[in-house]
Amino acid sequence: MRQMMIRGMALVLVGILAGCAPLPVAVPAPAPSTRPVPVAQPEPVQRLDAETAARNFTAVVARMEPVAERECLARTRNVDCDFLITVDRTPGAPANAFQTLDRNGRPVIGFTLALIAEARNQDELAFILGHEAAHHIAGHIPRTQQSAVTGAMILGTLASLGGASPEAVRDFERAGATIGARSYSREFELEADALGTILAWRAGYDPERGAEFFSRIPDPGNRFLGTHPPNAQRAEVVRRTVAQLR
Repeated sequence: MRQMMIRGMALVLVGILAGCAPLPVAVPAPAPSTRPVPVAQPEPVQRLDAETAARNFTAVVARMEPVAERECLARTRNVDCDFLITVDRTPGAPANAFQTLDRNGRPVIGFTLALIAEARNQDELAFILGHEAAHHIAGHIPRTQQSAVTGAMILGTLASLGGASPEAVRDFERAGATIGARSYSREFELEADALGTILAWRAGYDPERGAEFFSRIPDPGNRFLGTHPPNAQRAEVVRRTVAQLR
């Protein structure tokens, strides 16, 4: 049944990527998501033809999904490991991928059409899918939410003890939530890079080739409270993880 669904997805993707048909895949209402920096487009983007892009994506989904689900079951307890991999068909959406949860807590991995078309090979798609699946396996969404709650509580309490007005306290709580949510974001990205490397490797892909994706996204550097680590650091994590797997 799953193979039939994947073949059907391939046929639909060819149509939508070629601009000929709508994609009948609804993206579930998201919970807070882990969303990477969009791919930069400093020059005309080289895109694969629709048939090749669709074939690459469906092939990667077919190989990566069972690997991600097995790894999730092995590494977690009482966690939904039934990944739903969807295509975000929002018009004009930039190249992007994300992990979120639907209303029932099912893990969702979304790819925009632009990312499917701009990925240069299956290794890149596999690495990206593995990275997003790793966010769920590592529990990054609930850990981020807990950090946000803690940050809001700390700053809100300090403001209240300092005699701030209720409106000011709420402002401090919002600021604390933002700081708390971002405190571990770069650490989470590196964790997802390492585990995503393992997932792609176990599915038979080349994670180092897949991580060449980093050469085409903006480098966030070491900005204070930045959500992503420097690209060179991420690429190094991939290299070290592959060396351990060999």
